[in-house]
Amino acid sequence: MGQKPNLPGGGPGPDGEIVPVNLREALEERYLAYALSTIMNRALPDVRDGLKPVHRRILYAMREMRLNPSGGYKKSAKVVGEVMGNFHPHGDQAIYDALVRLAQDFAVRYPLVDGQGNFGNIDGDNAAAMRYTEARMTIVAGLLLEGIDEDAVDFRATYDGEGQEPVVLPGAFPNLLANGSSGIAVGMATNIPPHNVAEVCSAALHLIKHPNASDATLNELVPGPDFPTGGIIISSRAEIAEAYRSGRGAFRVRARWRKEEGSRGAYEVVVTEIPYQVQKSRLIEQIANLIEARKLPLVGNIRDESAEDVRVVVEPKSRAVDPALMMESLFRLTDLEARFSLNMNVLSQGQVPLVMPLKQVLREWLDHRKAVLVRRSHFRLGKIAHRLEVLGGYLVAYLNLDEVIRIIREEDDPKAFMIARFGLTDVQVEAILNMRLRALRRLEEIEIRSEHDRLTEEKADLEDLVGSEERQWKCVGYEIAEVRKAFGPDTPIGRRRTGFAEAPTIDLGEIQQAMIEREPITVVLSERGWIRTLKGHLQDLAGLTFKEGDRLKKALHAQTTDRILLFSTGGRFFTLDASKLPGGRSQGEPVRLMIEIDKDQDIVTAFVHDPDRKLLLASAAGYGFVVPEADVAANTRKGKQVLNVAAPDEAKLCVPAVGDHVASIGTNRKMLVFPLAQVMEMSRGKGVRLHRFKDGEIVDLRVFDGAAGLSWVDGAGRMHMRTLAELRDWTGDRAQSGRLAPPGFPKSNRFGSPGL
Repeated sequence: MGQKPNLPGGGPGPDGEIVPVNLREALEERYLAYALSTIMNRALPDVRDGLKPVHRRILYAMREMRLNPSGGYKKSAKVVGEVMGNFHPHGDQAIYDALVRLAQDFAVRYPLVDGQGNFGNIDGDNAAAMRYTEARMTIVAGLLLEGIDEDAVDFRATYDGEGQEPVVLPGAFPNLLANGSSGIAVGMATNIPPHNVAEVCSAALHLIKHPNASDATLNELVPGPDFPTGGIIISSRAEIAEAYRSGRGAFRVRARWRKEEGSRGAYEVVVTEIPYQVQKSRLIEQIANLIEARKLPLVGNIRDESAEDVRVVVEPKSRAVDPALMMESLFRLTDLEARFSLNMNVLSQGQVPLVMPLKQVLREWLDHRKAVLVRRSHFRLGKIAHRLEVLGGYLVAYLNLDEVIRIIREEDDPKAFMIARFGLTDVQVEAILNMRLRALRRLEEIEIRSEHDRLTEEKADLEDLVGSEERQWKCVGYEIAEVRKAFGPDTPIGRRRTGFAEAPTIDLGEIQQAMIEREPITVVLSERGWIRTLKGHLQDLAGLTFKEGDRLKKALHAQTTDRILLFSTGGRFFTLDASKLPGGRSQGEPVRLMIEIDKDQDIVTAFVHDPDRKLLLASAAGYGFVVPEADVAANTRKGKQVLNVAAPDEAKLCVPAVGDHVASIGTNRKMLVFPLAQVMEMSRGKGVRLHRFKDGEIVDLRVFDGAAGLSWVDGAGRMHMRTLAELRDWTGDRAQSGRLAPPGFPKSNRFGSPGL
């Protein structure tokens, strides 16, 4: 029987019995250990070299294999085996996936691995198996490892204790910001976009000269991310600045496109750059599915003409389609516009997870570079001291060459004899004794003294460097300036790929309409408030069926791109999208499920929204006003209160205010005609009295052109027309009582069509 493991606070007792432990404490201890392991060893990069352990081990293993940028390639399988066997005790596929990403120029802004073979593509296709691909380091990787043999960084034992691995790389390249990083730990995550290394170096140099530089100044030098796949950042400058100041934020990135003219006025839109981390094949599939689902009515077709570069062609439905509006509809519904989150959560000094602003990230990288410089200088000073000591011994041997040869030939212990005879140190004697005979002929006093003087001068310079912080920062600045020069904006790899632009100001309503296919429909509203749509503009409504006890209240012709306005007895307007109304052969749905209307209120009328029109509103008591229709459209289910009424009064009429005169008639059959100019225009209120009633209420209104006259339709369907001269007896000022309607006026006390 196997031995039971010891548990925290418990385990086998002195007599072998099981000791109970607190489950909560045991789980907390184990989960904390797991969380720390994930944070430190897997998910978060080190702010100093911008690498996670797996990436650091891959680069160090490749260096140990001498896969230098100027050397040859070796199979990726061999690299993976070296990493897994010596440094990283995890799965080979996980290591190979990390290596592949370091070689993908569409995933990493400045690749650290130079891959040969199929390393995947922007379409999302996987890389070939590791036995088929080859790899070596790039110049960028060489910069990260520069000076690692000169005691630049600390080393620790590998997982099996048989070797050593670096805790962090010297990092002469600002890899964290230049290539970015992403990862998910326990309770935290990191997501850092790539940046342009020349801009990062410029900001670092400015920070060296001005340690108290403001965030705004650094943001001018680093204006935003520079993604490998290009694109255009449309986030505002204020949003970008706040993201870098706090270390958290997001960037809106859009595809780059251009319009290419065709024959006979035709054109097509060509997308040349897509947002970072968006797979091209999935993007095209997404757009194609939306076209098939008829959610992109402005787009006719999409095809992929990409070769080495991205070239996605979008064809409009017709040449009359506005390209900017079409692209806005694509940006709203597809991954042609993506949001990249910024969360600069990194390991400070390789130990503490911390969300850092841009300034602190640069500060800690600079401090690391300074520490590396000092450590390399001390290492070089040690080498120089050792060499000077050896040269001193060589000079003694040169001046006493015959005696040295005799001692070596004749003495039993030449080492001790020479130390006693010439006063040499153990190191000097060992160097003399280890010389080959052929080297004796090269021992010349001039050469020895020349090298000694040169090293002495270098030693003095290094000692001055180690003792002067000003010189150290100057040296660090020089190294950073050389990196900026090598990756400057005039170089192919250093040229900025991601641009900046303001999002075009296109009306939201136009975009929403652009995403709806325009089709004729008939909107049907019943007396009990059930609403539905039927395809086409129906003329014969006799065949419409309704629920028992219900009947037609309003039918209107519209387009799927229209908005339908509802006017309630409470004086409130509601807005519905015609495309979202229930269709098919059903009885529809209760309109009360779509809007928030009081139980004691009802719908007065429904009509197609025309923002360029004006409306005349009236309550049953005869009060009203003119309102621009653009002011009554509502964006919420609660609608917009426009006509104020108090019980028992209620909103009664809503008619188009097209003309210069108003005709009003009430339940007492008294009609009044007055100029429209006497009615004030308002956005909300009770209004003014339009028609005075001693008994009864208003029944109908008509706004008409005085030059054309007033018309109405009688019960037999005949049209009647009266000029203003003929209506002289009924013409007056608003708020009057009027006179009995003229002969031939319908008994329904309604003017009939036209109206809303």
